[in-house]
Amino acid sequence: MAIHQLSETLINQIAAGEVVERPASVVKELVENAVDAGATRIEIATSGGGKTLIRVTDNGSGMTPDDLALAVRRHCTSKITDDLLDIRTLGFRGEALPSIGSVARLKITSRMADSDMGHEIVVEGGRHCEARPAAANRGTIVEVRDLFFATPARLKFMKSERAEASAITEIVRRMALAFPHVRFLLSGTDRTTLDFPATGEDRLARIAQILGKDFTENAIALDAWREGVELTGHAGVPTFNRGNALHQYAFVNGRPVQDRLLASALRGAYAETVPRGRHPVAVLSIALDPALVDVNVHPAKSDVRFRDPGLVRGLIVGAIREALAMEGDRASTVAARSMAASFSMGARSTNGHSGAYAYRPAAPAVAGYDVANSPYRPLDSAPSQGFSEGEQAPFDTISMPSARPSAPMPAALNGADHRLGAARAQVHANYIVSQTADGLVIVDQHAAHERLVFEAFRKTLLAGDQPLASQGLLIPEIVDLPEEDCDRLIQHADELAKLGLGIERFGPGAIAIRETPAMLGEIDAVALVRDLADEMAEWDDASGLAARLDHVAATMACYGSVRSGRVLRPEEMNALLRQMEATPGSGQCNHGRPTYIELKLADIERLFGRS
Repeated sequence: MAIHQLSETLINQIAAGEVVERPASVVKELVENAVDAGATRIEIATSGGGKTLIRVTDNGSGMTPDDLALAVRRHCTSKITDDLLDIRTLGFRGEALPSIGSVARLKITSRMADSDMGHEIVVEGGRHCEARPAAANRGTIVEVRDLFFATPARLKFMKSERAEASAITEIVRRMALAFPHVRFLLSGTDRTTLDFPATGEDRLARIAQILGKDFTENAIALDAWREGVELTGHAGVPTFNRGNALHQYAFVNGRPVQDRLLASALRGAYAETVPRGRHPVAVLSIALDPALVDVNVHPAKSDVRFRDPGLVRGLIVGAIREALAMEGDRASTVAARSMAASFSMGARSTNGHSGAYAYRPAAPAVAGYDVANSPYRPLDSAPSQGFSEGEQAPFDTISMPSARPSAPMPAALNGADHRLGAARAQVHANYIVSQTADGLVIVDQHAAHERLVFEAFRKTLLAGDQPLASQGLLIPEIVDLPEEDCDRLIQHADELAKLGLGIERFGPGAIAIRETPAMLGEIDAVALVRDLADEMAEWDDASGLAARLDHVAATMACYGSVRSGRVLRPEEMNALLRQMEATPGSGQCNHGRPTYIELKLADIERLFGRS
């Protein structure tokens, strides 16, 4: 078969397969063009999930009739010259508009600020006419109707209108995060109107618009720089996490990207602090010389390639871990609000049905409860300080009754001025209740001690000068395991010995445990070795434990922590609190669960109608 030149329309339709994947791709390209044109207000209207209509209106610089004629032709652009290493705009390929026009009905209306007349051009299925005069405000209106009408087979791969509309919303959210100085308005017959007013240089205010106030209350600011690469943004505390990675946003030189390297760096930064199956929330912005990053990897421009990926990954991991070490051990405010909300729920139903709540309507003639006018109001006769430390101090000298007649009475407890306060009680032999200067804290003693032991392991491992102290077993523990599991364990016996775990081969299908880490005390050594064998089988590599030592340390720490159900003395509880305050990352255990929840005095008083 003879080789022949494809028609321009067919070439555009082929290009559209990469550039225009779905309606959200069209919105992304058109919004990027509006931002590049200097727009400060961008309105997006859709219908039918974007398949019926997409209209993007901006107040940017606009285009001349000649610009309109060139804009719908392939590889015509005003954004770059001949240097692909110096790309400072979102768009640069010159493919978006001709690709859209080849598969849909496209109309562009535009007017420049210094012109008294606008012009429009129409493209349908790749066929376009000359630009003609039209009434228009300053800026550009791009209207896309009947997407993929020229390639109906593509419509079979579209999702439901709701799903396509949701994808468009996500694109607009990402663009809004990237450009807080631009107002974005998203509306249409297929959605609820969204309005993101411009916030100027206040990026945190824009983040609050997109991710909600909860994130801003639980976020840590990032500002790091290394070898010409700058990282800014906000990362959530580990206990503020989500069930998927959709709340992770990354920008490179202002360009929203979804890059595997950045996602992997974020996972590494939160390793051992976020539970399995949960994902951290973060907004990361990377700025660097355009010559150090390639944005021309794919026509969609959502993937990038860094000249030094190790530098970028190390910067992200190091900056986030340092920020978490300084501030990340605080408890999530969401947990405290959830606890307060559970206390203030309506009265339980007394109709015998478990798990249900019933709310009784107020009697028509009875006014709502007013704390200021209530005859049972306790505030008039009580000191105004309420639950303040000064008013509670006299209770320190009261001898509380004990269920154990021979148990000594605890001395007065001080230390409420500490961040985690002074221990006041142990509840259900697992939770420590402490009083702070402005509230109370509930600590999960097992989760907290687990983190402390893990950090002690990690500190010793990082020092690397000598192995951890071990204690020999009077009678070695024998663990029966499959032969391949024994092989893996013995292969790493020297590395495990550095952690204080001494093992030897005991026949083809057994392991003898002769030493355990001294800091763990009495542990179930057999169960620990079985878990380590299972984890090594999952890793499926023989490169040593160097990259897995944190995970091994976390597993071992879990076996040596204060168990639930152990009754602690007051001095032990307070010692645990002081150690938590001095340990980075103590706000969550090795599995990412919170170790404590803080309830402020204002929240407590609100529950009792005192504020």
